[in-house]
Order: sequence, then C-alpha cells, then structure tokens
Amino acid sequence: MTNLYRWPLRLASLAACLLFWQLAANARLDLGLFTFTYVPTPAAVLDAAWQLAHSSKLLPHLASSLSRVFAGYLAAALLGVLLGLLIGRSKWAEDSLLPPLEVLRPIPAVAWIPLAILMFPSSELSMVFITFTGALFPILLNTVHGVEAVDPRLIASARSLGAGRLAILREVILPGAAPSIVTGLAIGMGTSWFCLVTAEMISGQFGIGYYTWESYVVQNYADIVVGMLLIGLLGMGSSALVKRLGALATPWYHARRNAR
Repeated sequence: MTNLYRWPLRLASLAACLLFWQLAANARLDLGLFTFTYVPTPAAVLDAAWQLAHSSKLLPHLASSLSRVFAGYLAAALLGVLLGLLIGRSKWAEDSLLPPLEVLRPIPAVAWIPLAILMFPSSELSMVFITFTGALFPILLNTVHGVEAVDPRLIASARSLGAGRLAILREVILPGAAPSIVTGLAIGMGTSWFCLVTAEMISGQFGIGYYTWESYVVQNYADIVVGMLLIGLLGMGSSALVKRLGALATPWYHARRNAR
C-alpha cells in the first residue's frame, strides 16, 4: 500500500513537466542560456507519434534497434560475467586482464565508431560491437565488485566442509555476487541503448537513432522528440525487464531487503 500512495505524486510530477513544456513551447520562451523557440509542443509530438505508429517505418526501425541492442548486450553479459568472476577470484587474472580493460573503459562510444567500421566487414556488425563495448564494462566491474565483496569467512567455511572450487563458485560466490551482477546487467542495458543510438546516427540506415538523426537533418522537430521518447521508453523497459528477471533469480536477496 505504501507504493500505492506514492503514485499520485509521481503522476503529478510528470503532469507538471508536461504543463511546463506546453506553456514554454507555446510562448516560445527564451531564457538566454536555452530557448524553446523551435521546440515542438507536446500536442505536436503526440501527432507525430500517431503518424509514425500508423506508418510502415516504425517496425523496421524498432526491429533493427532491438536486434542490435540485444545481440551486443547478450555477448557483453556473457563475457562480462565470465571475466568478472575470473578477475574477482584470481589475482593473476586481475593483474594481467584488468589494466588493459581499465584503459579501454573510459573511451566513449563515438571514438569507437571509426575503428569499428575499419574492423568489421559490415556496418551492422560494427554497430553491434559498439553496443557490446557500452554494456561490457558496467557488467564486468559490477561482477568484480560483487565477487570481491563475498565474505571470506563463507568461502573458508565451505572449504573446511570439503567443497571444491566449482562447488564454492556455484554455492557461495555466485549467490553472494548475484545482486551486484544484476545491477551491472541493468546498467549495461541502459548504456547499450546510449551507444547504439550514437552508432546509428553515424552508420545506420534503419533504427531509432537513425530515425532521430534523419528527423533533425530534414528539420522535423516533432519527430526528433518522438525518437528521443522511444529511446527512453525502450531503454527504461528493457532495464526494468532485466531487473525483474534479476529479482526472480535472487529471491533470497529481495526477501532479506524487504524484511529490513
């Protein structure tokens, strides 16, 4: 019931933002640092969204973006968790693998695009690679953090009871690190969308990012906002899906947190 009482405030906050947007766009508000002179009204954006929903362009754009995101994300999830478990459990792996990964981690998605185009034979693979790089590092670092945060006394207790390395990994390390891994997976999904849109703006022919950039080029300002909102909704929905699946996979953690 507590969450139920919070919804009116959330809806009121959203309504206040929409009202300010409508008034500022209608008045073509100019605040000096930024201006609403060319910003479309919510009504214009809603009309543009309606037109897109009833056109033949929406499904190809959605299918292209979703396939690229999930291909890159799934590869990053698999590699990120495996590397994170290895680095978190092995000092040798930490010393040999983590330093080059830390050098690559701050490089933004835009900087990867020229190299990705040179490395891969198709623009499709290069865009998947960019979503992969965006998701990899949050997943990797959160997995490493989760593994390192497991209480050493639990590992020692399992070892004293005769558990081998695989048993300790399966029964102690993975359950202990799972909440951190789920957090990394949710963050990685969001960064996948961010990186994909950047790639599609430069090398795509279909996709929500390409649609948004094309709308800017032809000066369809309402369509720009539609593309932005689509990206936000898809990113929010896919991250929520990852969190939900993570909650189902770690019932002990959420039961303990709810009991506090």
